[in-house]
Amino acid sequence: MSNQTEASPTATAEETPDRKHILLVFVGLILAMLLAALDQMIFSTALPTVVGELGGVEHMLWVTTAYILAATIMMPVYGKLGDLFGRKHLFIFAISIFMIGSIVGGLAQNMPELIAGRAIQGLGGGGLMILAQAIIADVVPARERGKYMGVMGGVFALASVAGPLLGGYFTESLDWRWCFWINIPLGIAAIVSAMMFLHLPKRDQGKPKIDVAGMITLAVASSAIVLATSLGGNTYAWSSWQIIGLFATGVVVGIVFVFIEKRAAEPVMPLYLFKNRNFNLTTGAGLITGIAMFGAMAYMPTYMQMVTGVTATQAGLLMIPMMAAMLITSISSGQYVTKTGTYKFLPIMGSVFIALGLFLLSTMTPDMALWIRCAYLAVMGLGLGLTMQILVLIVQNSFPAKAVGTATAANNYFRQIGASVGSAAVGSLFTSHLINLLGERLPAGVGTEADLNSLVPSAVQDMPAEIQDAIVSSYNDALTPVFLLMVPLLAVSFILLLFVKQEKLATTIERDVVPESFEIDGGSSAYLDTRELETVGARVVDESIDSSAAPGTGSTR
Repeated sequence: MSNQTEASPTATAEETPDRKHILLVFVGLILAMLLAALDQMIFSTALPTVVGELGGVEHMLWVTTAYILAATIMMPVYGKLGDLFGRKHLFIFAISIFMIGSIVGGLAQNMPELIAGRAIQGLGGGGLMILAQAIIADVVPARERGKYMGVMGGVFALASVAGPLLGGYFTESLDWRWCFWINIPLGIAAIVSAMMFLHLPKRDQGKPKIDVAGMITLAVASSAIVLATSLGGNTYAWSSWQIIGLFATGVVVGIVFVFIEKRAAEPVMPLYLFKNRNFNLTTGAGLITGIAMFGAMAYMPTYMQMVTGVTATQAGLLMIPMMAAMLITSISSGQYVTKTGTYKFLPIMGSVFIALGLFLLSTMTPDMALWIRCAYLAVMGLGLGLTMQILVLIVQNSFPAKAVGTATAANNYFRQIGASVGSAAVGSLFTSHLINLLGERLPAGVGTEADLNSLVPSAVQDMPAEIQDAIVSSYNDALTPVFLLMVPLLAVSFILLLFVKQEKLATTIERDVVPESFEIDGGSSAYLDTRELETVGARVVDESIDSSAAPGTGSTR
């Protein structure tokens, strides 16, 4: 037996992971995810005050969209480079870029500078989520990974509560710029943790060619689509040449991107990913989940402040029911997957709860009790907790370690595209409808553009009852119909998830380890590029390299 073990290129994968080491690594990953998750939500409660102080309601959606768009563009880049060159130094680099963006945003004196800081943050933030999820796949077998992924989802939920709360607290008690400054100590702690405890397998890929052309065309196509959804119906009419041109650019450049990926030695988003059924189904469902979560939730704290009259901090507290429900179901579903190895029905149930939550939110009225609104948010939180991290786990379980970072990044990319398009589309529809309603309902001479650009919650409460009622009803009637529009999307997600194939989860890291060399047509190759991987895809991807199991060890399933 010892001889068999020595001969196996994956023998080391069968060793039981050092749980103390994994926990130390996990702490650093959690800090990084905390940074990324906080910054997706921390401005939700601070946003009305920020745009009022800097003057620019018309630019409000870009504070959120700039971060998400930059992060989205970088996700596949970080995923691919991590697979090729290793993740540790890339992880530290991403945190550093994120901190630089925080400094730029913290020093901003106007909206363009603030948006620039958020975009730089996104360039680093795109790597935090992806690399954290991929690093867990490097050190934890798929069967055990469920509980770790569940905790990651729980941290995201917790940060989504802490984000609005901190944003509200900083805005009212200190200064909204602390939404940026808080990232500096957290980033330093994450870098120190990575340098001390993060020891990952080395990647010896020779000198692979980086897919620069693919990265550029992917960035252009993504930007065009998000810009079109952001500006359409707001800055420009949907039928304008500017919006049609942006959509056309996205489609044309997207087609060029596909042709580039077919010929690239190391494509940033390999086309063999789309030959996997579970990847396609969960990626589609993840995109819809991103639309629902970020499209709806980005504006709920603002809605709470304007419609109910609560403070920024109180608006953050009102988000707790949704995030608490998400925390509970995320952790418990992860534990369930680790215990049973079963996962298919969890995201199916999740899509039902998300759809129900969206429908209930669409029925809100200005005079509705706060506890009812919170209960509706909790329903949506239940669905998000059952869905988000489980979809990532399904994708990771479908590919070997050589491709796990790329596959994770591609899946998250499309979910973030959903988040970008969702936030931009909801923001565009909400803002344009809001301005129209305010123009109709406010007394003549009150709703000037300057007044609307400086409209903050505290000012609304001091206005005469007639004007206050017009503003409150306009905010409610501008946002709630958008929730109802997203319900049919969740029906599509439900149908997609019904066709996900339940596969066994590996109980050791061995299944996820790719040997140093593959035998191809009787020969061997120490370096297997993605075109060769497509050629042997049935053996490597579809069969998940079961043939790499060490002789005499039996199945690892």
